Amino acid sequence: MKILLLQVDKTQDSYMSEGVEMYAKRLRNYTQYDVLTINVPKSVRQRSQNEQKVEEAKLIFNQILSDDFLVLLDERGKELSSVEFSKFVSQRQNASTKRLIFLIGGPYGFDEKMYNRADFKLSFSKMTFSHQMIRLFFSEQLYRAFTILKGEKYHHD
Repeated sequence: MKILLLQVDKTQDSYMSEGVEMYAKRLRNYTQYDVLTINVPKSVRQRSQNEQKVEEAKLIFNQILSDDFLVLLDERGKELSSVEFSKFVSQRQNASTKRLIFLIGGPYGFDEKMYNRADFKLSFSKMTFSHQMIRLFFSEQLYRAFTILKGEKYHHD
C-alpha cells in the first residue's frame, strides 16, 4: 500500500518542515510514503474564503484517483487513540487499499465537495490547530502507528 500525505501550500516554518521530513525518512522503512504539496496561486489567496476552498478542491481532485482511499484531517472527524489509528492503518492494508491519502487542507478547511468525496474524516483533537502544525503531528502519529504494528518500543501504553 502506498501512503500519500497531500497538503495545501508549503510549510512556512523550517523547523516544522525538518520534523516532517525526519518522520518521512523514518516511515520509508515501513511503507511507501510520499508527501505532495499542492501550491495554490497567490491570486487565489486574494479571493473570499469560500472561493479559495473551491479552487483548492479543484487542485486536489487533480491528484486523487477514483480508487484512492481519502482521509480528511479535519476537526469534525473521528478522534482515535494512537493504537486505534494503527489498527485503522492495518485495516486499510488488509483491505488491499492501493493508495491511502491523508489530506490536510488550506487555512480555511475544505470545500463541501471534499467532504462528499472523503472515505473517512480523522480529527486529532477538538481543538483547532494550524494546517502547518498538523503536518508534523500527523507525520509523527503515522510513524508511531507503524512502530505499534511492528511491536517496536517507540510507543508506551
